[in-house]
Amino acid sequence: MGKFDDCIEVYEGELKKLGITYKKDLLVAVAKSCGPSLYRADASKVSSSDKEELARVKKNFIAKKLGVTDEAKADKAIAAAIEKFGKGNRNKYRAIFYMFVAKELRKASMFTKK
Repeated sequence: MGKFDDCIEVYEGELKKLGITYKKDLLVAVAKSCGPSLYRADASKVSSSDKEELARVKKNFIAKKLGVTDEAKADKAIAAAIEKFGKGNRNKYRAIFYMFVAKELRKASMFTKK
């Protein structure tokens, strides 16, 4: 297995711990869209307590990649993603976080083949 497959395995384990059902093809597609950030410990996670980090998620992922510019919708999607991880969970993996946000904004189809 390669590094990417190892990351997916970690994400699947985390989703299992959270008790969340998901579509593997969506997880893989979103993870691929994250690029090399998956392989750097700090960049592979989203810090939900860092306002600057959340602003970057809103600007670079939600607005640029998903095309959603409504601030209220973006904030609601970020809050929903944080809630799904649960309080005290420090493993808010970027790929999973982005998958949650995309699903909340009904943009998951952008990542999967039709």
